[in-house]
Amino acid sequence: MPNAELRREITEKLQDTVLRGALDRFAEAYPLARAKAYANIDCEGTREKLQKMKSHTVANIDAYADQFEAEATKRGTIVYRAKSGDDVKKYILDLCRSKGFHRIVKSKSMISEEIHLNHALETAGLHVKETDLGEWILSLAGHTPSHMVMPAIHLDRYQIRDYFAQELEKDIPVDIGVMVQEARTALRAAFLEAELGISGANFGIAENGAIGLVSNEGNARLTTTLPQVHIAIIGYEKIIPKIEDAVPILMTLPRSATGQLITSYVSMISGPTTCAIEKNGNVEILQKELHIILVDNGRLNIARDQDFKHIYNCVRCASCLNVCPVYQLVGGHVYGHTYAGGIGAILTAFLNDQNEADAANKIQELCLSCGRCKEICPGKIDIPGLIYKLREKFVQKDGLPFAMGIMFRTVMSNRKLFHTLLRLASIGQAPFKSDNMIRHLPFFLSDMTRERSLPAVAAEPFRDRVCESTRKIASPRAKAAYFSGCTLDFVYPEVSESVFKVLQDCGVELVYPFEQSCCGAPVSGAGDTETLLKLAKQNIKAFEDTQVDYIVAACPACAEYIGHKYHELFTTDPEWADRARAFSQKIREFTQVVSEYYEQDDKLVFQPEGSGKIKVTYHDSCHLKRTLGIFEAPRRLLGAAKGYTYIEMKDADVCCGMGGSFGIKFPELSDPIVVKKINNIKASTAEIVAVGCPACMMQIRGSLDKKASTIQTKHIAEILAGK
Repeated sequence: MPNAELRREITEKLQDTVLRGALDRFAEAYPLARAKAYANIDCEGTREKLQKMKSHTVANIDAYADQFEAEATKRGTIVYRAKSGDDVKKYILDLCRSKGFHRIVKSKSMISEEIHLNHALETAGLHVKETDLGEWILSLAGHTPSHMVMPAIHLDRYQIRDYFAQELEKDIPVDIGVMVQEARTALRAAFLEAELGISGANFGIAENGAIGLVSNEGNARLTTTLPQVHIAIIGYEKIIPKIEDAVPILMTLPRSATGQLITSYVSMISGPTTCAIEKNGNVEILQKELHIILVDNGRLNIARDQDFKHIYNCVRCASCLNVCPVYQLVGGHVYGHTYAGGIGAILTAFLNDQNEADAANKIQELCLSCGRCKEICPGKIDIPGLIYKLREKFVQKDGLPFAMGIMFRTVMSNRKLFHTLLRLASIGQAPFKSDNMIRHLPFFLSDMTRERSLPAVAAEPFRDRVCESTRKIASPRAKAAYFSGCTLDFVYPEVSESVFKVLQDCGVELVYPFEQSCCGAPVSGAGDTETLLKLAKQNIKAFEDTQVDYIVAACPACAEYIGHKYHELFTTDPEWADRARAFSQKIREFTQVVSEYYEQDDKLVFQPEGSGKIKVTYHDSCHLKRTLGIFEAPRRLLGAAKGYTYIEMKDADVCCGMGGSFGIKFPELSDPIVVKKINNIKASTAEIVAVGCPACMMQIRGSLDKKASTIQTKHIAEILAGK
């Protein structure tokens, strides 16, 4: 479970009305701005080009790094390869001492934040001035960045005005234009007095040793041109092979970051320059210096890791933060380091000393695994997938928490024991159960039912009802096996009954293997590969002798894990590899199957009980839409259901906040996320919200029940079955 410090940070940020207001406004505006910016280009084609280029580069990173150094050196640049953050700081401090430098201007560099460069320079008695407007504001406030592109997004104009007034020692009106002009005036002297300019770089080009910088304020150009010496700090992941490879970066970075077509300034710097300066009436030709520090600090370990090397695709646009439901609630500071969000957890695990890297084990828990980041990432990085890999690494290193280890490796891996305990739970919950819901829990469990009711475990699971639900089909069009998963077996057996009715109405003969158990999604989400392998083998065995055309699942998480993950588990196990692949290839999701039958059979009718036009809306499951790519089929089926009028609601595909165990671990975050969903459901005027996922049904139905709403939550199978 999350530690006390993380809980305290979350509570503090949830109560920060300025932060919440700023993030809410940006979250509302960003999707429209991004869509408009990408409207006239091939978005997917550009992302594909960027991904291929970056993947090729990381596979050959040593060769391209050598080429970059050689070409930069040929043009007069001094290149230093730094193994660690301490190496970077020592190099810069030694340079300043050797030249007698005291005044430094900086243009935003994420690596400088990563290695705490400013602190080291200031401790050594040097004067450091941040020149990015956002970074300068943070230096006045004593804050760290809360966003990679908009570092001061957590502050409003009134707070910034106060910081300006204190620093400049005069009254400042609450006018953005005036405040920007005051900042320019205040920073102008720093540019003119600085002896050293430090910048980052958005890319380094191997074929000519040049670096590229993009900015909106012009300060990067002043930082890199006015001082006598310029130091560019660049990570290995920023190297690209050719100048033409900068094009997909320049096309995607501003569009994904802020919805701009292009930034105001794009600078290419290739080698040092000479300049003429006037001193006491004489013109002196001055040879400037350009130093490039190529930083490792864990990056080469990433490049050689077959799973995590995909992080090199990141262009630091922060679009993953812009759409993250958790970041939109609490901002970046709860993540505790330079890099926030899911991508931040991964970077923090690799790019820091051991103490900070271990902190990633806590912040990775904040990932909902909703997949919006993957959907929008210019480099097509599977951030949720890498978060799972990161959890596996932590479990291998530190083991599972004691209680979780008992639950997974003793209980869930033993199907009979697991199912017996679920049956006992249906009896033990009696004191808290009311109308198949649990609305209040005592003591330390009370937070779990503060904003939502929980479903009760069914008195009779589906496996005890399956015989009653099974009909003989005279001339079946197909034979299928049903994978119910835990929830549709023991919590919502009525949904499984509806699945059977609908598929049998479609002419499908169904069988139910009783040896099936949990799909493994919960243990995979916790990083427990050992238990996942056991569960996978149990389920593969359970279905191998069914002789069916396909296996249908009405839970998207189950469909994803048994259909996409199982065969990946056994790539190095010849005995199980073919068996797992054969099993996974048969997995089909319920709405996809029924939609195909509906398209083939114009006599197929879904008729609900009763009559009249019932308004129904639909919530997209994250697993169903983003992982399985199924979003048209459910809408097609709801439109075909007689007696219903389908209404599309706002943000139908935004996560409901359940996220598997996330809703249990972080109810304080899960609750406000589902409140947004409930508000959109109500605004649609629908009487029923349809879902395709039992976890979403648990979250949305529980929230509506807690608010005593008359809006019903139903699995799409129930609607099609007329329930």
